[in-house]
Amino acid sequence: MGYDVSFHPISPEEMREWYFGPLTWVQQGREEKVLALAAQYGMEDFYAEKYLDTLRVGAGTGPDELFDKSHGFYIAVIQGFFRDYFYTRGSAFSFLVEQKPEYVRYFTPWEQIVPAVFPNPAENRIIENYCSGVYLSPDQAAQLLQDLEQDKKVQEDLEGLWCDGQLAVLKKALTAAVELGTGLLEATEVVEPDPISPNESTSYSNLYHCDRDGVYLYIDMAMKQIAQAMGKDADDR
Repeated sequence: MGYDVSFHPISPEEMREWYFGPLTWVQQGREEKVLALAAQYGMEDFYAEKYLDTLRVGAGTGPDELFDKSHGFYIAVIQGFFRDYFYTRGSAFSFLVEQKPEYVRYFTPWEQIVPAVFPNPAENRIIENYCSGVYLSPDQAAQLLQDLEQDKKVQEDLEGLWCDGQLAVLKKALTAAVELGTGLLEATEVVEPDPISPNESTSYSNLYHCDRDGVYLYIDMAMKQIAQAMGKDADDR
């Protein structure tokens, strides 16, 4: 699948501190409190403004808009202003659970996390571009990492989707979440690497907080596909 999927270590408490609380400040016209929070975390002015802009968009979200396409996506974006996140091309828990529904045991629905004042309906999975996906609670992230290391079936199932070296990136994301004591949120198109011109890559968040391992794998894959295509063209002549 051609999705740019990213994985964001963040806890429910951090969602409230970094998103839901500041969203209320913006709605109340107290934007200076957002900038003060950003400064408290040492955020550069440029990214503090991007953070505030994201919250402004979130503040304009109507109660009927799909949570995954609005607040869920914005939470993934703002996480990347505060700490590192991870990238894989086309591999997501949302796609895994479509094939193997039993993996839903590792995921927590938004209704168990989101404050009641945000009644937006949620699909709890990636349904299209610019969308959040599933959320693994801190306990679920720790359990999946343990099962990935100890359960051969879990390893095989995940490797079937996170292939060509990408499973190591997912494991790195899970490890980061466990070490931080956070959960893990997936989303799509928060970051969009350009494998041909990496300097042209873009992100709604802080591009420099995107872990490079998955990006390098994507670049290698794209280069191989281009070489194969060029070779095929040469053979056809």
